[in-house]
Amino acid sequence: MPGSPEPIAPAITSTGVSAGATVRILGIDPGSRVTGYGVIDFTPRRVRHVASGCIYARRDDLGERLCSIHREVGALVETYAPAEMAIEQVFMARNPASALKLGQARAAALLAGVLRGLTLHEYMPNKIKQAVVGHGHAGKEQVQHMVKALLGLAEAPPSDAADALAVALCHGNLRATLARLERAAARREAW
Repeated sequence: MPGSPEPIAPAITSTGVSAGATVRILGIDPGSRVTGYGVIDFTPRRVRHVASGCIYARRDDLGERLCSIHREVGALVETYAPAEMAIEQVFMARNPASALKLGQARAAALLAGVLRGLTLHEYMPNKIKQAVVGHGHAGKEQVQHMVKALLGLAEAPPSDAADALAVALCHGNLRATLARLERAAARREAW
Protein backbone atom coordinates (compact mmCIF):
# COMPACT_ATOMS: atom_id res chain seq x y z
CA MET A 1 0.00 0.00 0.00
CA PRO A 2 1.52 3.38 -0.97
CA GLY A 3 2.63 5.51 1.93
CA SER A 4 2.52 2.71 4.49
CA PRO A 5 5.77 1.73 6.19
CA GLU A 6 7.45 -1.48 5.11
CA PRO A 7 7.36 -4.25 7.67
CA ILE A 8 10.62 -4.74 9.53
CA ALA A 9 12.05 -8.20 9.09
CA PRO A 10 13.33 -9.92 12.20
CA ALA A 11 17.09 -9.65 12.65
CA ILE A 12 19.04 -12.83 12.05
CA THR A 13 22.05 -13.30 14.29
CA SER A 14 25.34 -14.90 13.30
CA THR A 15 24.21 -18.19 14.82
CA GLY A 16 21.10 -18.17 12.65
CA VAL A 17 18.81 -17.26 15.54
CA SER A 18 16.03 -14.96 14.44
CA ALA A 19 15.36 -12.28 17.01
CA GLY A 20 11.57 -12.21 16.70
CA ALA A 21 10.43 -15.00 14.40
CA THR A 22 8.51 -18.02 15.59
CA VAL A 23 10.51 -21.22 15.67
CA ARG A 24 9.00 -24.68 16.07
CA ILE A 25 10.98 -26.83 18.49
CA LEU A 26 10.72 -30.57 19.06
CA GLY A 27 11.80 -31.58 22.56
CA ILE A 28 12.69 -35.19 23.30
CA ASP A 29 13.00 -36.98 26.65
CA PRO A 30 14.60 -40.27 25.57
CA GLY A 31 13.86 -43.63 27.14
CA SER A 32 14.24 -47.23 25.98
CA ARG A 33 10.64 -48.05 26.94
CA VAL A 34 8.94 -44.61 27.01
CA THR A 35 10.20 -41.61 25.03
CA GLY A 36 8.48 -38.31 25.69
CA TYR A 37 8.03 -35.68 23.00
CA GLY A 38 6.85 -32.10 23.03
CA VAL A 39 6.39 -29.62 20.19
CA ILE A 40 6.16 -25.89 20.84
CA ASP A 41 6.07 -22.72 18.76
CA PHE A 42 8.43 -20.27 20.45
CA THR A 43 9.05 -16.55 20.18
CA PRO A 44 10.85 -14.50 22.83
CA ARG A 45 7.48 -13.06 23.89
CA ARG A 46 5.13 -16.00 23.45
CA VAL A 47 5.17 -19.77 23.55
CA ARG A 48 2.44 -22.07 22.26
CA HIS A 49 1.92 -25.77 22.88
CA VAL A 50 1.50 -27.65 19.59
CA ALA A 51 1.60 -31.32 20.60
CA SER A 52 3.01 -33.66 23.23
CA GLY A 53 2.83 -37.27 24.24
CA CYS A 54 4.76 -40.47 24.66
CA ILE A 55 6.18 -43.08 22.33
CA TYR A 56 5.73 -46.50 23.93
CA ALA A 57 8.22 -49.12 22.73
CA ARG A 58 6.42 -52.18 24.00
CA ARG A 59 8.52 -54.94 22.44
CA ASP A 60 11.00 -56.93 24.51
CA ASP A 61 13.66 -56.94 21.79
CA LEU A 62 15.92 -53.88 22.15
CA GLY A 63 16.48 -53.63 18.40
CA GLU A 64 12.73 -53.48 17.76
CA ARG A 65 12.31 -50.82 20.47
CA LEU A 66 15.06 -48.68 18.92
CA CYS A 67 13.50 -49.03 15.45
CA SER A 68 10.15 -48.01 16.92
CA ILE A 69 11.66 -44.89 18.55
CA HIS A 70 13.44 -43.94 15.31
CA ARG A 71 10.31 -44.48 13.21
CA GLU A 72 7.99 -42.58 15.58
CA VAL A 73 10.31 -39.59 16.06
CA GLY A 74 10.73 -39.46 12.28
CA ALA A 75 6.95 -39.39 11.89
CA LEU A 76 6.74 -36.53 14.42
CA VAL A 77 9.28 -34.54 12.40
CA GLU A 78 7.32 -35.18 9.20
CA THR A 79 3.99 -34.26 10.83
CA TYR A 80 4.96 -31.13 12.78
CA ALA A 81 7.93 -29.87 10.70
CA PRO A 82 10.06 -28.49 13.56
CA ALA A 83 13.05 -26.31 12.71
CA GLU A 84 15.12 -27.48 15.67
CA MET A 85 15.33 -30.46 17.97
CA ALA A 86 16.38 -30.36 21.63
CA ILE A 87 17.11 -33.50 23.61
CA GLU A 88 18.06 -34.37 27.15
CA GLN A 89 21.66 -35.53 27.57
CA VAL A 90 22.38 -38.85 29.20
CA PHE A 91 23.63 -38.64 32.75
CA MET A 92 25.53 -41.46 34.41
CA ALA A 93 22.97 -43.71 36.02
CA ARG A 94 23.71 -46.10 38.88
CA ASN A 95 23.21 -49.01 36.51
CA PRO A 96 25.65 -48.93 33.53
CA ALA A 97 23.41 -51.27 31.49
CA SER A 98 20.48 -48.86 31.90
CA ALA A 99 22.67 -45.91 30.92
CA LEU A 100 23.78 -47.76 27.80
CA LYS A 101 20.18 -48.55 26.78
CA LEU A 102 19.19 -44.94 27.40
CA GLY A 103 22.08 -43.79 25.20
CA GLN A 104 20.96 -46.11 22.44
CA ALA A 105 17.37 -44.83 22.62
CA ARG A 106 18.71 -41.29 22.54
CA ALA A 107 20.78 -42.10 19.44
CA ALA A 108 17.73 -43.57 17.68
CA ALA A 109 15.79 -40.33 18.30
CA LEU A 110 18.75 -38.10 17.34
CA LEU A 111 19.28 -39.97 14.09
CA ALA A 112 15.63 -39.47 13.12
CA GLY A 113 16.09 -35.71 13.46
CA VAL A 114 19.51 -35.52 11.79
CA LEU A 115 18.37 -37.52 8.78
CA ARG A 116 15.57 -34.97 8.30
CA GLY A 117 17.89 -31.96 8.50
CA LEU A 118 17.12 -30.69 12.00
CA THR A 119 19.68 -28.80 14.04
CA LEU A 120 20.25 -30.58 17.32
CA HIS A 121 20.75 -29.12 20.79
CA GLU A 122 21.52 -31.05 23.97
CA TYR A 123 20.91 -30.12 27.61
CA MET A 124 21.72 -31.77 30.93
CA PRO A 125 18.68 -32.64 33.07
CA ASN A 126 19.62 -30.20 35.87
CA LYS A 127 19.96 -27.32 33.36
CA ILE A 128 16.52 -28.08 31.95
CA LYS A 129 14.96 -28.11 35.42
CA GLN A 130 16.79 -24.89 36.32
CA ALA A 131 15.46 -23.18 33.18
CA VAL A 132 11.85 -24.28 33.67
CA VAL A 133 11.37 -24.63 37.42
CA GLY A 134 14.18 -22.43 38.77
CA HIS A 135 15.77 -25.31 40.69
CA GLY A 136 18.17 -27.82 39.13
CA HIS A 137 17.06 -30.69 41.36
CA ALA A 138 13.30 -30.22 40.97
CA GLY A 139 11.08 -33.28 41.09
CA LYS A 140 8.92 -34.62 38.27
CA GLU A 141 5.75 -33.16 39.79
CA GLN A 142 7.32 -29.69 39.92
CA VAL A 143 8.33 -29.95 36.25
CA GLN A 144 4.82 -31.07 35.30
CA HIS A 145 3.29 -28.18 37.25
CA MET A 146 5.54 -25.54 35.68
CA VAL A 147 5.08 -26.90 32.14
CA LYS A 148 1.32 -26.80 32.64
CA ALA A 149 1.51 -23.21 33.93
CA LEU A 150 3.98 -21.92 31.31
CA LEU A 151 2.04 -23.40 28.41
CA GLY A 152 -1.44 -22.67 29.78
CA LEU A 153 -2.50 -26.32 29.60
CA ALA A 154 -5.76 -27.48 31.16
CA GLU A 155 -4.00 -30.38 32.87
CA ALA A 156 -0.46 -31.50 33.46
CA PRO A 157 0.93 -33.79 30.76
CA PRO A 158 2.35 -37.22 31.63
CA SER A 159 5.81 -36.92 33.20
CA ASP A 160 7.75 -38.04 30.10
CA ALA A 161 5.83 -35.61 27.87
CA ALA A 162 6.27 -32.83 30.46
CA ASP A 163 10.02 -33.50 30.52
CA ALA A 164 10.15 -33.27 26.71
CA LEU A 165 8.20 -30.00 26.75
CA ALA A 166 10.62 -28.73 29.41
CA VAL A 167 13.54 -29.57 27.09
CA ALA A 168 11.89 -27.56 24.29
CA LEU A 169 11.16 -24.64 26.64
CA CYS A 170 14.73 -24.67 27.93
CA HIS A 171 16.05 -24.52 24.37
CA GLY A 172 13.64 -21.77 23.36
CA ASN A 173 14.67 -19.63 26.31
CA LEU A 174 18.37 -20.20 25.69
CA ARG A 175 18.14 -19.35 21.99
CA ALA A 176 16.24 -16.15 22.82
CA THR A 177 18.92 -15.17 25.34
CA LEU A 178 21.69 -15.85 22.81
CA ALA A 179 19.90 -13.67 20.24
CA ARG A 180 19.65 -10.79 22.75
CA LEU A 181 23.34 -11.12 23.64
CA GLU A 182 24.37 -11.10 20.00
CA ARG A 183 22.25 -8.02 19.28
CA ALA A 184 23.78 -6.23 22.27
CA ALA A 185 27.31 -7.14 21.15
CA ALA A 186 26.56 -5.90 17.63
CA ARG A 187 25.30 -2.58 19.01
CA ARG A 188 28.47 -2.20 21.09
CA GLU A 189 30.63 -2.87 18.02
CA ALA A 190 28.68 -0.30 16.01
CA TRP A 191 29.63 2.44 18.50
